[in-house]
Amino acid sequence: AAASYEARKFGVKSAMSSVLAKRNCPDLIFVKPRFERYREISNRIRAIFFEYTDLVEPLSLDEAYLDVTENKKGNPSATLIAREIREKIKEKTGLNASAGI
Repeated sequence: AAASYEARKFGVKSAMSSVLAKRNCPDLIFVKPRFERYREISNRIRAIFFEYTDLVEPLSLDEAYLDVTENKKGNPSATLIAREIREKIKEKTGLNASAGI
């Protein structure tokens, strides 16, 4: 599902088959997924999104489109909203987030 930076040095990529990944990196360690935990964190992050707008289109557990043209904070700057959301995600979950405007 994902590849650490260490594994990427051996040509292992996200969504690569495990057989091919192990061939590229024989010392590769597979970590069992924790889907319930991922879903829990995803829900926390989505709650943050909904603090800014009801126009949230989720793409996956960790991605979504937000229309902040008219937002709940009355902030006219999408750039500042993105910065606020990223800071709030870091504060509430400890995770870094990226945002495209």
